Amino acid sequence: MDLKDYFETRQGTGVLATADAQGNVDAALYSRPHVMDDGTVAFIMNDRVSHRNLQSNPRAAYLFTESENRRDGIRLYLVKSRETDDPAAIEPLRRHRSAGGDDGKKLFLVVFTVERTRPLVDAAPSG
Repeated sequence: MDLKDYFETRQGTGVLATADAQGNVDAALYSRPHVMDDGTVAFIMNDRVSHRNLQSNPRAAYLFTESENRRDGIRLYLVKSRETDDPAAIEPLRRHRSAGGDDGKKLFLVVFTVERTRPLVDAAPSG
């Protein structure tokens, strides 16, 4: 599947799930990932629970459900490969800005390798 084409042509809701080193799980709403030219995916993150979890546990899962049909979508199994807080890397990718301009929050561009993809709803086993 071409993830760049998929996420550029679909609207929907995404959830990023992370866990800390002790296995405490968090799930948060996230927009569609940015699919980079090298096939990695990136999210712009605030310094909140999801980002903090990734400092001790690089694994995450992303679930995306399409607006047209809530049973259509994709699951991505991810491993963090790098991150930056460089505004020059973040600003060109920002899709949303607050109405009052920059609100001073520290942002991170977190890049993941996609280990595996699955449909949102697996086909029923034949038998």
